[in-house]
Amino acid sequence: MSYAAGALFAALLAGGTASAQAPAPMPPLQFAELGSCPLESGATIADCRLGYRTFGTLDAAHDNAVLFPMWFTGRSGDVGAVVAPGPGHLLDTNKYFVIVVDPFGGGISSSPSNSATQHGTAFPVFTIRDMVHAEERLLRDTLHLEHLRAVVGMSMGGMQTFEWVVDAPTMMDIAIPIVGSPQLTSYDLFLWSAEKQALETDPAYMGGKYTARPALPMVAYLHQMNLSTPEFRVDHTTRDQFPGYFRTTGADANTGSDANDYLRQLQAMLAHDIAHGGDIFVTARAVQARMLIINAQQDHMVNPIPALAFAKLIHAQSVVLTSDCGHMAPGCEMDRVSPVIDQFLAVKPAVP
Repeated sequence: MSYAAGALFAALLAGGTASAQAPAPMPPLQFAELGSCPLESGATIADCRLGYRTFGTLDAAHDNAVLFPMWFTGRSGDVGAVVAPGPGHLLDTNKYFVIVVDPFGGGISSSPSNSATQHGTAFPVFTIRDMVHAEERLLRDTLHLEHLRAVVGMSMGGMQTFEWVVDAPTMMDIAIPIVGSPQLTSYDLFLWSAEKQALETDPAYMGGKYTARPALPMVAYLHQMNLSTPEFRVDHTTRDQFPGYFRTTGADANTGSDANDYLRQLQAMLAHDIAHGGDIFVTARAVQARMLIINAQQDHMVNPIPALAFAKLIHAQSVVLTSDCGHMAPGCEMDRVSPVIDQFLAVKPAVP
Protein backbone atom coordinates (compact mmCIF):
# COMPACT_ATOMS: atom_id res chain seq x y z
CA MET A 1 0.00 0.00 0.00
CA SER A 2 1.34 3.44 -0.85
CA TYR A 3 1.81 6.20 1.66
CA ALA A 4 -1.12 8.09 0.12
CA ALA A 5 -3.52 5.17 0.27
CA GLY A 6 -2.13 4.00 3.57
CA ALA A 7 -2.75 7.28 5.36
CA LEU A 8 -6.26 7.60 4.00
CA PHE A 9 -7.03 3.98 4.79
CA ALA A 10 -5.73 4.35 8.34
CA ALA A 11 -8.08 7.27 8.83
CA LEU A 12 -10.99 5.20 7.55
CA LEU A 13 -10.08 2.41 9.93
CA ALA A 14 -10.24 4.89 12.79
CA GLY A 15 -13.60 6.24 11.73
CA GLY A 16 -17.04 5.34 13.00
CA THR A 17 -18.14 1.91 14.15
CA ALA A 18 -16.16 0.08 11.46
CA SER A 19 -13.01 0.14 13.59
CA ALA A 20 -14.69 -1.95 16.29
CA GLN A 21 -15.55 -4.81 13.93
CA ALA A 22 -13.35 -7.66 12.74
CA PRO A 23 -12.50 -7.21 9.05
CA ALA A 24 -14.47 -9.34 6.62
CA PRO A 25 -12.55 -11.78 4.39
CA MET A 26 -11.17 -10.07 1.29
CA PRO A 27 -12.72 -11.42 -1.95
CA PRO A 28 -10.28 -12.65 -4.59
CA LEU A 29 -8.75 -10.31 -7.12
CA GLN A 30 -10.15 -10.88 -10.62
CA PHE A 31 -9.17 -9.47 -13.99
CA ALA A 32 -11.14 -8.27 -17.00
CA GLU A 33 -9.12 -8.75 -20.18
CA LEU A 34 -10.13 -5.86 -22.44
CA GLY A 35 -7.74 -6.35 -25.36
CA SER A 36 -6.83 -2.84 -26.52
CA CYS A 37 -7.99 0.30 -24.71
CA PRO A 38 -8.05 3.37 -26.97
CA LEU A 39 -7.36 6.59 -25.08
CA GLU A 40 -8.49 10.20 -25.43
CA SER A 41 -4.99 11.12 -26.62
CA GLY A 42 -5.24 8.78 -29.61
CA ALA A 43 -2.78 6.35 -28.03
CA THR A 44 -3.73 2.82 -27.00
CA ILE A 45 -3.04 0.65 -23.97
CA ALA A 46 -2.07 -2.74 -25.36
CA ASP A 47 -3.07 -5.96 -23.57
CA CYS A 48 -5.38 -3.82 -21.48
CA ARG A 49 -6.76 -5.30 -18.28
CA LEU A 50 -8.61 -4.13 -15.18
CA GLY A 51 -8.30 -5.71 -11.77
CA TYR A 52 -11.41 -5.77 -9.60
CA ARG A 53 -13.03 -7.42 -6.59
CA THR A 54 -16.73 -8.00 -5.95
CA PHE A 55 -18.26 -7.79 -2.47
CA GLY A 56 -21.74 -8.97 -1.52
CA THR A 57 -24.31 -10.67 -3.73
CA LEU A 58 -26.05 -9.44 -6.86
CA ASP A 59 -29.80 -9.72 -6.29
CA ALA A 60 -32.23 -11.41 -8.65
CA ALA A 61 -33.40 -8.11 -10.13
CA HIS A 62 -29.79 -6.97 -10.72
CA ASP A 63 -30.63 -3.61 -9.13
CA ASN A 64 -28.23 -3.51 -6.18
CA ALA A 65 -24.91 -3.18 -8.04
CA VAL A 66 -22.64 -0.33 -6.91
CA LEU A 67 -19.39 0.60 -8.63
CA PHE A 68 -16.59 1.82 -6.34
CA PRO A 69 -13.66 3.26 -8.34
CA MET A 70 -10.50 3.55 -6.24
CA TRP A 71 -8.75 6.60 -4.84
CA PHE A 72 -5.31 7.86 -5.91
CA THR A 73 -2.68 5.08 -5.59
CA GLY A 74 -5.29 2.88 -3.89
CA ARG A 75 -5.85 -0.78 -4.62
CA SER A 76 -9.01 -2.85 -4.34
CA GLY A 77 -7.48 -4.79 -1.45
CA ASP A 78 -7.34 -1.57 0.61
CA VAL A 79 -11.09 -1.18 1.14
CA GLY A 80 -11.70 -3.54 4.07
CA ALA A 81 -12.91 -0.81 6.44
CA VAL A 82 -14.84 1.03 3.73
CA VAL A 83 -16.74 -1.70 1.89
CA ALA A 84 -17.88 -4.38 4.34
CA PRO A 85 -20.94 -6.11 5.80
CA GLY A 86 -23.14 -4.20 8.23
CA PRO A 87 -23.59 -0.56 9.21
CA GLY A 88 -20.77 1.87 9.91
CA HIS A 89 -19.11 1.69 6.48
CA LEU A 90 -19.44 3.67 3.29
CA LEU A 91 -21.11 0.68 1.63
CA ASP A 92 -22.87 -2.20 3.38
CA THR A 93 -22.21 -5.39 1.43
CA ASN A 94 -25.15 -7.10 3.12
CA LYS A 95 -27.29 -4.82 0.96
CA TYR A 96 -25.22 -4.09 -2.13
CA PHE A 97 -23.16 -5.92 -4.71
CA VAL A 98 -20.08 -3.70 -4.74
CA ILE A 99 -17.58 -3.78 -7.60
CA VAL A 100 -14.28 -2.25 -6.52
CA VAL A 101 -12.09 -1.43 -9.51
CA ASP A 102 -8.32 -0.99 -9.58
CA PRO A 103 -7.53 2.06 -11.74
CA PHE A 104 -4.95 2.32 -14.47
CA GLY A 105 -1.59 3.20 -12.96
CA GLY A 106 -2.23 1.48 -9.65
CA GLY A 107 0.10 -1.43 -10.28
CA ILE A 108 -2.75 -3.98 -10.53
CA SER A 109 -4.64 -2.94 -13.65
CA SER A 110 -2.59 -1.97 -16.71
CA SER A 111 0.21 0.29 -15.46
CA PRO A 112 3.71 1.42 -16.38
CA SER A 113 5.13 -0.96 -13.76
CA ASN A 114 3.46 -4.12 -15.04
CA SER A 115 3.16 -3.65 -18.80
CA ALA A 116 5.33 -6.02 -20.80
CA THR A 117 5.10 -4.08 -24.07
CA GLN A 118 4.72 -0.48 -22.81
CA HIS A 119 6.85 -0.57 -19.70
CA GLY A 120 7.79 2.50 -17.67
CA THR A 121 7.85 5.78 -19.58
CA ALA A 122 6.60 4.00 -22.73
CA PHE A 123 3.21 3.57 -21.07
CA PRO A 124 0.80 6.13 -22.56
CA VAL A 125 -0.66 9.03 -20.60
CA PHE A 126 -4.29 8.34 -19.69
CA THR A 127 -7.11 10.45 -18.23
CA ILE A 128 -9.88 10.06 -15.67
CA ARG A 129 -12.25 9.72 -18.62
CA ASP A 130 -10.13 6.85 -19.96
CA MET A 131 -10.49 5.10 -16.59
CA VAL A 132 -14.27 5.49 -16.79
CA HIS A 133 -14.44 4.14 -20.36
CA ALA A 134 -12.53 1.02 -19.28
CA GLU A 135 -14.83 0.60 -16.27
CA GLU A 136 -17.85 0.77 -18.58
CA ARG A 137 -16.37 -2.08 -20.62
CA LEU A 138 -15.74 -4.11 -17.47
CA LEU A 139 -19.37 -3.73 -16.41
CA ARG A 140 -20.93 -4.46 -19.78
CA ASP A 141 -18.58 -7.00 -21.34
CA THR A 142 -17.29 -8.91 -18.32
CA LEU A 143 -19.98 -8.58 -15.65
CA HIS A 144 -22.85 -8.17 -18.12
CA LEU A 145 -24.37 -5.27 -16.21
CA GLU A 146 -26.20 -2.60 -18.16
CA HIS A 147 -27.25 -0.50 -15.20
CA LEU A 148 -26.01 0.36 -11.71
CA ARG A 149 -27.75 1.29 -8.53
CA ALA A 150 -24.94 3.74 -7.90
CA VAL A 151 -21.40 4.89 -8.49
CA VAL A 152 -19.64 5.85 -5.25
CA GLY A 153 -16.03 7.02 -5.14
CA MET A 154 -13.64 8.85 -2.88
CA SER A 155 -10.85 11.30 -3.81
CA MET A 156 -9.67 10.26 -7.31
CA GLY A 157 -12.58 7.82 -7.15
CA GLY A 158 -14.79 10.85 -6.59
CA MET A 159 -13.33 12.46 -9.71
CA GLN A 160 -14.24 9.31 -11.62
CA THR A 161 -17.75 9.47 -10.14
CA PHE A 162 -18.19 13.01 -11.46
CA GLU A 163 -16.98 11.84 -14.88
CA TRP A 164 -19.43 8.93 -14.80
CA VAL A 165 -22.50 11.19 -14.45
CA VAL A 166 -21.68 13.08 -17.64
CA ASP A 167 -20.02 10.29 -19.64
CA ALA A 168 -22.67 7.60 -19.06
CA PRO A 169 -25.55 9.56 -17.51
CA THR A 170 -28.22 6.86 -17.89
CA MET A 171 -26.15 4.00 -16.51
CA MET A 172 -26.73 4.68 -12.81
CA ASP A 173 -29.58 5.83 -10.58
CA ILE A 174 -27.34 7.50 -8.00
CA ALA A 175 -23.85 9.01 -7.88
CA ILE A 176 -22.01 9.86 -4.66
CA PRO A 177 -18.62 11.57 -5.11
CA ILE A 178 -16.79 11.92 -1.77
CA VAL A 179 -13.97 14.49 -1.40
CA GLY A 180 -13.83 14.58 -5.19
CA SER A 181 -14.18 17.38 -7.72
CA PRO A 182 -15.68 17.95 -11.18
CA GLN A 183 -12.66 20.05 -12.17
CA LEU A 184 -9.52 21.21 -10.41
CA THR A 185 -8.96 24.63 -8.87
CA SER A 186 -5.72 26.56 -9.09
CA TYR A 187 -4.85 25.31 -5.59
CA ASP A 188 -5.30 21.69 -6.66
CA LEU A 189 -3.21 22.32 -9.76
CA PHE A 190 -0.53 23.92 -7.58
CA LEU A 191 -0.32 20.90 -5.25
CA TRP A 192 -0.37 18.19 -7.92
CA SER A 193 2.01 20.13 -10.21
CA ALA A 194 4.43 20.54 -7.29
CA GLU A 195 4.31 16.80 -6.62
CA LYS A 196 4.87 16.10 -10.30
CA GLN A 197 7.86 18.44 -10.45
CA ALA A 198 9.30 17.03 -7.21
CA LEU A 199 9.07 13.53 -8.70
CA GLU A 200 10.47 14.32 -12.14
CA THR A 201 13.38 16.43 -10.89
CA ASP A 202 14.53 14.07 -8.17
CA PRO A 203 17.87 12.56 -9.33
CA ALA A 204 16.74 9.15 -8.06
CA TYR A 205 13.90 9.16 -10.59
CA MET A 206 16.47 9.04 -13.42
CA GLY A 207 13.99 10.26 -16.02
CA GLY A 208 11.84 7.21 -15.31
CA LYS A 209 14.62 4.77 -16.27
CA TYR A 210 15.40 3.60 -12.73
CA THR A 211 16.10 -0.09 -12.08
CA ALA A 212 15.12 -0.05 -8.40
CA ARG A 213 12.13 1.79 -6.96
CA PRO A 214 13.42 5.26 -6.06
CA ALA A 215 12.80 6.96 -2.73
CA LEU A 216 11.11 10.29 -3.45
CA PRO A 217 10.86 11.94 -0.03
CA MET A 218 9.90 15.41 -1.28
CA VAL A 219 6.83 13.95 -2.95
CA ALA A 220 5.90 12.22 0.31
CA TYR A 221 6.39 15.40 2.35
CA LEU A 222 4.18 17.43 0.01
CA HIS A 223 1.51 14.77 0.00
CA GLN A 224 1.40 14.23 3.74
CA MET A 225 1.41 17.98 4.42
CA ASN A 226 -1.80 18.38 2.41
CA LEU A 227 -3.56 15.15 3.36
CA SER A 228 -4.82 16.64 6.62
CA THR A 229 -4.66 20.15 8.12
CA PRO A 230 -2.18 22.08 10.27
CA GLU A 231 -4.50 21.63 13.26
CA PHE A 232 -4.64 17.86 12.73
CA ARG A 233 -0.86 17.59 12.55
CA VAL A 234 -0.38 19.71 15.69
CA ASP A 235 -2.92 17.59 17.57
CA HIS A 236 -1.37 14.28 16.45
CA THR A 237 2.36 15.02 16.48
CA THR A 238 4.16 16.82 19.30
CA ARG A 239 7.37 18.76 18.79
CA ASP A 240 9.27 15.91 20.46
CA GLN A 241 7.62 13.37 18.16
CA PHE A 242 8.23 15.39 14.99
CA PRO A 243 11.78 14.18 14.16
CA GLY A 244 10.58 10.57 14.16
CA TYR A 245 7.46 11.45 12.16
CA PHE A 246 9.55 13.31 9.58
CA ARG A 247 12.06 10.45 9.23
CA THR A 248 9.29 7.87 8.89
CA THR A 249 7.46 9.90 6.24
CA GLY A 250 10.61 10.19 4.13
CA ALA A 251 11.67 6.58 4.69
CA ASP A 252 8.24 5.23 3.73
CA ALA A 253 8.39 7.05 0.39
CA ASN A 254 10.08 4.12 -1.37
CA THR A 255 7.66 1.49 -0.04
CA GLY A 256 4.61 2.75 -1.91
CA SER A 257 3.66 3.19 -5.54
CA ASP A 258 6.04 2.73 -8.42
CA ALA A 259 7.19 6.21 -9.46
CA ASN A 260 6.01 5.94 -13.08
CA ASP A 261 2.64 4.61 -11.91
CA TYR A 262 2.35 7.53 -9.51
CA LEU A 263 3.26 10.00 -12.26
CA ARG A 264 0.66 8.68 -14.70
CA GLN A 265 -2.12 8.95 -12.09
CA LEU A 266 -0.93 12.45 -11.20
CA GLN A 267 -1.17 13.41 -14.87
CA ALA A 268 -4.70 11.98 -15.05
CA MET A 269 -5.81 14.15 -12.13
CA LEU A 270 -4.06 17.25 -13.46
CA ALA A 271 -6.07 16.93 -16.69
CA HIS A 272 -9.38 16.27 -14.93
CA ASP A 273 -12.30 18.44 -16.04
CA ILE A 274 -15.73 16.95 -16.67
CA ALA A 275 -16.50 19.88 -19.00
CA HIS A 276 -13.41 18.93 -21.06
CA GLY A 277 -12.64 22.58 -21.73
CA GLY A 278 -16.26 23.49 -22.38
CA ASP A 279 -18.96 25.16 -20.32
CA ILE A 280 -19.62 23.50 -16.95
CA PHE A 281 -23.20 24.84 -17.04
CA VAL A 282 -23.84 23.01 -20.31
CA THR A 283 -22.11 19.90 -18.97
CA ALA A 284 -24.36 19.90 -15.91
CA ARG A 285 -27.42 19.44 -18.13
CA ALA A 286 -26.25 15.92 -18.94
CA VAL A 287 -26.63 14.74 -15.34
CA GLN A 288 -29.58 12.40 -14.83
CA ALA A 289 -28.50 10.54 -11.69
CA ARG A 290 -29.53 11.67 -8.23
CA MET A 291 -26.38 13.00 -6.63
CA LEU A 292 -25.19 13.20 -3.04
CA ILE A 293 -22.01 15.29 -3.01
CA ILE A 294 -19.82 14.98 0.10
CA ASN A 295 -16.85 17.26 0.64
CA ALA A 296 -14.61 18.44 3.44
CA GLN A 297 -14.52 22.13 4.29
CA GLN A 298 -10.82 22.01 5.23
CA ASP A 299 -9.67 19.77 2.40
CA HIS A 300 -6.18 20.90 1.31
CA MET A 301 -5.82 18.09 -1.24
CA VAL A 302 -9.01 18.37 -3.32
CA ASN A 303 -10.58 21.80 -2.95
CA PRO A 304 -14.32 21.51 -2.16
CA ILE A 305 -15.48 24.69 -3.94
CA PRO A 306 -16.14 23.24 -7.47
CA ALA A 307 -18.02 20.21 -6.12
CA LEU A 308 -20.25 22.26 -3.84
CA ALA A 309 -20.90 24.77 -6.63
CA PHE A 310 -21.86 21.87 -8.92
CA ALA A 311 -24.24 20.58 -6.24
CA LYS A 312 -26.04 23.94 -6.27
CA LEU A 313 -26.04 24.00 -10.06
CA ILE A 314 -27.89 20.70 -10.34
CA HIS A 315 -29.86 21.08 -7.07
CA ALA A 316 -28.15 18.06 -5.54
CA GLN A 317 -27.97 17.22 -1.87
CA SER A 318 -24.59 18.05 -0.35
CA VAL A 319 -22.84 17.31 2.93
CA VAL A 320 -19.94 19.40 4.19
CA LEU A 321 -17.61 17.75 6.70
CA THR A 322 -16.01 20.19 9.12
CA SER A 323 -13.39 18.29 11.12
CA ASP A 324 -9.66 19.12 11.18
CA CYS A 325 -8.97 15.87 9.31
CA GLY A 326 -9.06 17.61 5.93
CA HIS A 327 -9.04 15.16 3.04
CA MET A 328 -9.32 12.31 5.55
CA ALA A 329 -12.59 13.68 6.97
CA PRO A 330 -14.76 10.84 5.58
CA GLY A 331 -12.90 8.45 7.88
CA CYS A 332 -12.82 10.76 10.86
CA GLU A 333 -16.53 11.49 10.46
CA MET A 334 -17.66 8.02 9.39
CA ASP A 335 -20.41 7.99 12.02
CA ARG A 336 -21.97 10.93 10.19
CA VAL A 337 -21.18 9.90 6.62
CA SER A 338 -22.26 6.26 6.75
CA PRO A 339 -25.96 6.74 7.65
CA VAL A 340 -26.37 9.60 5.18
CA ILE A 341 -25.10 7.41 2.33
CA ASP A 342 -27.19 4.45 3.49
CA GLN A 343 -30.37 6.56 3.57
CA PHE A 344 -29.65 8.10 0.18
CA LEU A 345 -29.07 4.71 -1.45
CA ALA A 346 -32.24 3.31 0.11
CA VAL A 347 -34.51 5.61 -1.92
CA LYS A 348 -35.31 3.79 -5.14
CA PRO A 349 -36.22 5.65 -8.33
CA ALA A 350 -39.89 6.08 -9.13
CA VAL A 351 -41.25 3.59 -11.64
CA PRO A 352 -42.31 5.47 -14.80
